[in-house]
Amino acid sequence: MDLITFSVAVLVTSVGAGVVGAILGLGGGILLIPILTIFYRVDLHYAMGASIISVIATSSGAAASYLRTGLSNLRIGLFLVMATITGALVGAFLAGVVPVRALELILGLALSYSAFAIIRQLQDELPTHLSEDPLAVRFGLEGRYHDLRLEREIPYRARRVAGGFVAMFGAGVLSGMLGIGSGAFKVLAMDYLMRLPMKVSTATSNFMIGLTAAASAGIYFSRGDINALIVAPVAMGVLAGAYLGTLLMARMRNVTVRKMFLPVVVYLALSMILRGLGIHLL
Repeated sequence: MDLITFSVAVLVTSVGAGVVGAILGLGGGILLIPILTIFYRVDLHYAMGASIISVIATSSGAAASYLRTGLSNLRIGLFLVMATITGALVGAFLAGVVPVRALELILGLALSYSAFAIIRQLQDELPTHLSEDPLAVRFGLEGRYHDLRLEREIPYRARRVAGGFVAMFGAGVLSGMLGIGSGAFKVLAMDYLMRLPMKVSTATSNFMIGLTAAASAGIYFSRGDINALIVAPVAMGVLAGAYLGTLLMARMRNVTVRKMFLPVVVYLALSMILRGLGIHLL
């Protein structure tokens, strides 16, 4: 296809990726990389570079709205991102030392368990009562937001803070070792372990992945993986889609967001298990 047709097609595709990324807290890269490589025949390295930019664009497009409405919790995000970044540094150091395929298989099995855990709490709209976790109380890991769908203020406080912090560190280690994004693991840790409302989990994840993606974007640029002809329509489309996603997510139930998130976890679990067995989807 010619350049104009390619740019328009990528732009439209990126709008959809931005919508999904903003709602689920994943940044859109999980959709863009397979679409760009399979349907548009883009080189994998360029697709990964575009994915990093899409994560930053999704985070930028969604952050202002989520912070304004209280869905994104800045204090919780900054607290947990310390564990994620530290874990990513450790993972990068361990890369090549620990057998990657064994890790991928273990990760896939862990995600499979997480999928069953999500199914068990699939119909839970909100946590039943405020947590009394001493760490959450001490560090002020709490907040409230106005739920447009339920038409009331929703207070919340994190539970199992120590477990959530360790899970975030583990997500960072896996991200650094395997070269994968950790947005899904952030959402799982906040929703399942820390029992934050699902919409707060995805909104806060969007804020966090923007920070980590911005830190790694320079590396992709220095390697020449940022192709302006691909990145430009991706960034514009994802930015517009992310803003639209914030409008849609604010009017959704937490249960609906969790149901949308479940297939992503199942896909990641299957892909990690297959990679652990030596079968790559891309």
